[in-house]
Amino acid sequence: MCGIIGYIGKKQAYPIIINGLKKLEYRGYDSYGICILNNDNVFLKKKVGRISNENGENLRDGNLGIGHSRWATTGGVCEKNAHPHEYNGFYVVHNGIVENYKELKEDLIKKGHKFNSDTDTEVIAHLISEEFKDNLEDAVRKALKKIIGSYGVAIVSPKDKDKIVIAKMSSPIIIGICKDGHIVASDPSAVIDFTKQIVTLDDGEIAVLKKDGYMILKEKKIEIIDWESDAVSKGEYEHFMLKEIMEEPNVIENATQGRLLEDNVKLGGLETSKERLEKTNKIYLVGCGTGYHAAKTGEYLMEEIAGIDAEAHMASEIRYRNVRLGPNYAAIFVSQSGETADNLACLKRMKEVGVLPLGVTNVIGSTQTRETEGGVYTRCGPEIAVASTKAFIGQLTVLTMISIFLGRQRNLSKERAKEIISELKELPRKGSLILDNHKQIQELAKKYSQFKNFWFIGRKFNYPIAMEGALKLKEISYVHAEGTPGGELKHGPLALIDENCPTIAICTKDSVYDKMISNIEEVKARNGKVIAIATEGDGKIKDIVDDVIYIPETLECLTPLLSTIPLHLFAYYFALSLNRDIDKPRNLAKSVTVE
Repeated sequence: MCGIIGYIGKKQAYPIIINGLKKLEYRGYDSYGICILNNDNVFLKKKVGRISNENGENLRDGNLGIGHSRWATTGGVCEKNAHPHEYNGFYVVHNGIVENYKELKEDLIKKGHKFNSDTDTEVIAHLISEEFKDNLEDAVRKALKKIIGSYGVAIVSPKDKDKIVIAKMSSPIIIGICKDGHIVASDPSAVIDFTKQIVTLDDGEIAVLKKDGYMILKEKKIEIIDWESDAVSKGEYEHFMLKEIMEEPNVIENATQGRLLEDNVKLGGLETSKERLEKTNKIYLVGCGTGYHAAKTGEYLMEEIAGIDAEAHMASEIRYRNVRLGPNYAAIFVSQSGETADNLACLKRMKEVGVLPLGVTNVIGSTQTRETEGGVYTRCGPEIAVASTKAFIGQLTVLTMISIFLGRQRNLSKERAKEIISELKELPRKGSLILDNHKQIQELAKKYSQFKNFWFIGRKFNYPIAMEGALKLKEISYVHAEGTPGGELKHGPLALIDENCPTIAICTKDSVYDKMISNIEEVKARNGKVIAIATEGDGKIKDIVDDVIYIPETLECLTPLLSTIPLHLFAYYFALSLNRDIDKPRNLAKSVTVE
């Protein structure tokens, strides 16, 4: 969940590393550090706080260096725990977790090693020192064999000059190919200002970067980043999160472009798995956080549209359960980054027992895309804010198309497929209409900003959206929020409803509308305030609730793609009214690459 950047080449390394760290700060922002080598001279700087506060006063000469932005896992937030970590002239930046670091540390202490930090990372520097003879990459290779866990690492040392050694295991590492040198990074956003050509390391690989080239264990295909540099800037917006919410209608359009036929969808990433999918009798949808909410929505979509047995599970739970698995099962892993550690661990387990692994991912070249046998990209472009918004919309769009794909293999009629596809094409326009109403949503968020507890309710397709709305509010506002099915209120949660606990009810004109009205009336009978997300033209609901946000009418199965948008906006403006750090909420990081 931390950010790694390094440069070796003809240019000064310091400004390139600073630029990269600022782009990577969304991955981790507790502290940062920079190490620049200039012949035998070493410049090391570590600070607690934001890299965005870096003023560049400590610019140092040198064409070789590494940097790191940290999100604390092992060891508290303080200068001594910031990366790079050093021992005996070996400097290491690390993303991941060393599960056996305590045992390794005890053994090293017995050998006379003294540790300066509380982190697991520092043992890597000590292990490299133990193994070093005269070749850095050889020492790194031997040291990493002793580690249990995950890592993306970059190492430099004045003892073996003019190289950066990098390695990967379950934590992303890429090489940016520049005209004047090479960049190592944990994320494409850190290299996009300098190159669009990247090489992605696979698990277990080690690479050596030099000014005039790089060496890797096997030839790697150069990929092209399909982002523009300005896609990772806020532009006219105050926060990345608002920019990304405002892009949600475009995400639907981009995800569907070239994939919608008259009565079916064309998903090239599923073509090689087409025959196995025809024989599949059950699909698991696996995700974490927002990805799980998308997976849960996908469960409803696949049951209704495709007519296939589907179950959504949290990756952190299903990997430890004794669920039925086998070759007639498929699993769809939902992840923005494609590097989510729990997803990848679950993916590995399912592959071992013959389950067909597929992915819904945003990042090209991610570990998930390489480990799965097929899948569909969401085409969202870079998402920088920690709280995921547009990626969720992309996931919902792709899961809808996959449901149509599976349905046409089964009993979904041409007429019904045409109806869904025709309405999918209308959703970008309808989503934009919701965004046009952002000022009303902002006023509502400000009106309710003094409340500390919220309940979100929905039914059927909108139950996962209620969970998503609650998650966004608690993530960036730090207020308590829960999302539950409307029908579950009377089975316990209703005890918490009073005038101090507003309810946000997704009550659109669909098959469960009357049931949702009953749930709203249960809340009102307990003096609870209600904000409704309702369908345009529904005058009845205005007489029941306190406030209404209207969304355009659409097919019931597509409602989540519209009902999500006002909830994301509400969470954003609510946090804005409380002056929260919206793009970088406390204790969280964008890509959760540790378990």
